[in-house]
Amino acid sequence: MDIKIIGDKSLKKVAVPIKEITDEIVSLSSEMINAMRENNGVGLAATQVGINKRLIVIDYKPDGSNVSLPITEGETFLIPQMPVALVNPEILSFSDSKVTYEEGCLSVPQVYADVVRSSRIAVKIKLLNNDEICVECGGLLSIILQHEIDHLNGILFVDRLESDQLEKIKSKINKLKARHHK
Repeated sequence: MDIKIIGDKSLKKVAVPIKEITDEIVSLSSEMINAMRENNGVGLAATQVGINKRLIVIDYKPDGSNVSLPITEGETFLIPQMPVALVNPEILSFSDSKVTYEEGCLSVPQVYADVVRSSRIAVKIKLLNNDEICVECGGLLSIILQHEIDHLNGILFVDRLESDQLEKIKSKINKLKARHHK
């Protein structure tokens, strides 16, 4: 399973909702988890592997410093289930409080920059067993979810950068785009 690199047009597409969780979706999520792990990622969106469906996978084990305090119900529920596949994830609300975190991306290899995001979000997600839940998430889980859901909307983390941050990495991004423009 190939991960698309910045410059590939498929990364700019808005993914379509999944109507039904089929064996194909379950199999796809398993393949995505393997690809994410092989590339040392903590999240992967279907659009990053050229599949235009609203599906993300996350595999994140907190080390204690990157959870929110108090720990949110989303962290309590999702972290023990990692790796987890989330179908049609949707952010319902963003907290006013912001956090800056250095992000990277499997689709923008070897490029890292500080991104400002909401410190907490409320999300609606569907699991592969068809359970649908709405939970608040904080800590690094919130950042990962925002990053991966952005992919489903055709947005890369570099699109969220302040101009000074973007300027620092612009030459690296341009080189990647030139090599992977499709």
